[in-house]
Amino acid sequence: MSLSVSHIGICVSDLDASLRFYCEGLGFEEVASHEVGEEFAALMEVEGVRLRSRMITKDGVTLELLGFDAPGVTGDGGRRPMNRLGLTHLSLRVDDVEGTAATVEALGGAVVRTTRTTFAFGDTTLDFLYCTDPDGVRIELMDLGS
Repeated sequence: MSLSVSHIGICVSDLDASLRFYCEGLGFEEVASHEVGEEFAALMEVEGVRLRSRMITKDGVTLELLGFDAPGVTGDGGRRPMNRLGLTHLSLRVDDVEGTAATVEALGGAVVRTTRTTFAFGDTTLDFLYCTDPDGVRIELMDLGS
């Protein structure tokens, strides 16, 4: 059996804002754009579906941002607890946790300062911080030193 990862889908409340957040803020690049309708209703288990899809990529990872025009989105956009079953977070290696956190905030995300974790590991220092995208998707910023 041949198997490879295609992409990770994220439902967003404002497609333009999320594109700006991920592309301008985190360095992803838009590589494809799709208009999706009823032909995918059964697959998505959403009646009357109409959405705009944007595929973005960075370092071999592809995210699909899904902006639902119909029937709209559900959920409150709150950050999910780490121990809730299912996907928990995206993890990004950065060389400047604080600088990236500032960019996250400037582009509509939130930084959870109480999660900052820094400690020595051998000859280097590890630095971690959780933040969220504009819709509450948890993103781990991690600097593994040099």
